[in-house]
Amino acid sequence: MARRLRVVHTTGYTYAGPATSSFNEARLTPHSDARQNVVAEHVDVSPPARLFRYTDYWGTTVSAFDLHSPHDRLEVVSSAVVETDAENRSDEALSATWERLAGDDVLDEFDEMLTPTAYVPHRRSLAAFAADVAGDLRPADAVTAIASRVHREMTYEPGTTEVTTAAPDAWRRRSGVCQDFAHITLAMVRSLGIPARYVSGYLHPRPDAGIGDAVDGESHAWVDVWTGGWWGVDPTNDILITDRHISVGVGRDYADVPPFNGIYTGTAASDLDVSVRITWLA
Repeated sequence: MARRLRVVHTTGYTYAGPATSSFNEARLTPHSDARQNVVAEHVDVSPPARLFRYTDYWGTTVSAFDLHSPHDRLEVVSSAVVETDAENRSDEALSATWERLAGDDVLDEFDEMLTPTAYVPHRRSLAAFAADVAGDLRPADAVTAIASRVHREMTYEPGTTEVTTAAPDAWRRRSGVCQDFAHITLAMVRSLGIPARYVSGYLHPRPDAGIGDAVDGESHAWVDVWTGGWWGVDPTNDILITDRHISVGVGRDYADVPPFNGIYTGTAASDLDVSVRITWLA
């Protein structure tokens, strides 16, 4: 059964002194695909700025803008209404064998989703753990087994990692947030030769919430894998992708889909405040 949700994501920067100019990119707009449909969306900026919209290399909608008058605060509000459904994993999407994944056609087509990155480097410890969990399982089953083990081994604990923390560091600490759970899972499944990508989006945190109830949420991250077709798994919660997940963008790791980034001229110090409100509409 499809759900309709509204997401309002507010990002604010308050500067210690006036910023004389700034150049910014926001990746906050959900996209339509086989599992979700964007009914309406809008990005507002204060101070007012003209937005330039484009789709980046990975298919994510980017709202770019710049400001050239002094401002003490910058606020970006992204609003979207999205119809979602639970992901339907087809038999074909689960059908790939280890032999097929090792074939030249797959290695060539999905090279970017197999190559190590700064956030998701190759490490023997992660690869050995993944191989032990995978055992004699077929690739699709190995993915869900690894995501479950990452969920059990890791403790969700904000503040123990930074936005710049790479998968091996979070794994050594055995704690982190959804970004770290996703990066660790990526490192493990890629070490087995399974193409995998980082997904940025939102998760409605309360399945028991009533229609019309606005609840506090957060940006969320999970993993898509290719085992004959793309499908997703959420290692932070040890679940498959549900109608509570809203996808914004995909990439090799967090660096490809940061919700907001930019540069400014002015006083170095600034305070960041972020809020996400998610509402069941129907």
